[in-house]
Amino acid sequence: MKKRYLFPIIFAAIILIPLVVSGVRYFMPVPSGVSYESEEYKTDDVSFLYDLTYTDNKGTITEEQEIFEEVYTMIDEAEEFLVIDMFLFNDDYNHDTLDFPPLSQNLADKLTAKKEENPEMDIIFITDGINTFYDTYMPQHIAELKEAGIEVIFTDLSKLRDSNPLYSGYYRTYFQWLGSSEEQWLVNALRPQGPEVNIRSYLSMLNFKANHRKLIINEKNGLVMSANPHDASVHHSNIALKVSGDMLHDLLESERAVVNFSGGNTRVFSDFADKLPKKTEDSEGQYTVKLITEEKIKDNILRMVNASEEGDILNIGLFYLSDRDVVEAFKAALDRGAELNMILDINQDAFGNEKNGVPNRPVADELTKHDTPANIRWYKSSGEQYHSKFIMMEKDGEVIFNGGSANFTRRNLADYNLETNMMVTAPADSEFAGEVTGYFNRLWTNEGAEYTLDYEEEAEESTLKTILYRVQEFTGLSTF
Repeated sequence: MKKRYLFPIIFAAIILIPLVVSGVRYFMPVPSGVSYESEEYKTDDVSFLYDLTYTDNKGTITEEQEIFEEVYTMIDEAEEFLVIDMFLFNDDYNHDTLDFPPLSQNLADKLTAKKEENPEMDIIFITDGINTFYDTYMPQHIAELKEAGIEVIFTDLSKLRDSNPLYSGYYRTYFQWLGSSEEQWLVNALRPQGPEVNIRSYLSMLNFKANHRKLIINEKNGLVMSANPHDASVHHSNIALKVSGDMLHDLLESERAVVNFSGGNTRVFSDFADKLPKKTEDSEGQYTVKLITEEKIKDNILRMVNASEEGDILNIGLFYLSDRDVVEAFKAALDRGAELNMILDINQDAFGNEKNGVPNRPVADELTKHDTPANIRWYKSSGEQYHSKFIMMEKDGEVIFNGGSANFTRRNLADYNLETNMMVTAPADSEFAGEVTGYFNRLWTNEGAEYTLDYEEEAEESTLKTILYRVQEFTGLSTF
């Protein structure tokens, strides 16, 4: 009798133990200092920047690039320290069929030159394991940073909550003990020409988690952006927010938290904070700014949308939209009479590969068929992505803007990925409000060029894709 039940018991244990692990890791608290919301600060010093790729009236593909020019300026201007946190920092793409400027190497060269000029200045570069294909190899440009004396910290993704619990429970129970390896014998899915990778790398990748932040801080300014220093992303359209003043203390603290749980030296962050201007209790300025990370980004999105009423305008530009709470809040805002205008990426281009339009196409189909439909336009792509991530509301003589690294997806907004956004509240007649509303209106109305397409040109009704999106969003079995 005992032998009869032994196999079912062992089999049940093999299945159930990972499910218990999944549940624990799915609901566990985030590391200390993550999911952060700063106090609000007053300032006159906030700037809006963007990169834009579009087809002009002569049919020529044109680029306006501001963001990494500002990154390079901040590196040049730094005198005391630099803290950089970047997700994609590599030249991974199919080099046989595509060719892009060496953005990742250019940034590395800029940083190593800065360190050579100022050998005593601390430079900390925080990044994600995807750039080494999860500990399989060390890219040359990152090795050069280390050789120059720049501290490179790879985020310890194992400390983050698991967004893909159906897989991650089994990974944590059985596969993570295999460790990492530099053996190379499988085709690299991110860069087919190599270097090759191994099964352990793929097992790690399937957790679908990331430090997705994109920012740079020196003793004078902070820049929070949606752009990656990734060669194949160089032509993407992105946005960024630059700020100075008291909020720099909070930006440093949010990065200290990542360094802390990733095993880095956090003592130097106290020295960095001492080199910032002292916080002022009676700060003045026409703009109100706030730092938000991870789920606090979602909290503030929902707070903004839920406060919208008839006559208010919500303008949104997104690479990915899928979070169900946000989608339902949008529909409720439409029911209250708010105007909802959205520019979405078509989700068809990914570094030379074709995507299936999920999640944006099924979500757009849902919102345009709502009783009070949303106004949606598609960004016209020439192979690049509309990679911006922002929402703004025009209400009662002011503009409230929330933008940065976070896509509006469950993975980006529910304390799984690491994300950093900024919120800015500005008078409607201010320079900042004019910059952000002017940017959106330019794209919405195709002022001077063809930036966006009518919704009907790329509309798609697909029950299969709707089911796929809802299953992927709910389970975490996706990269969005």
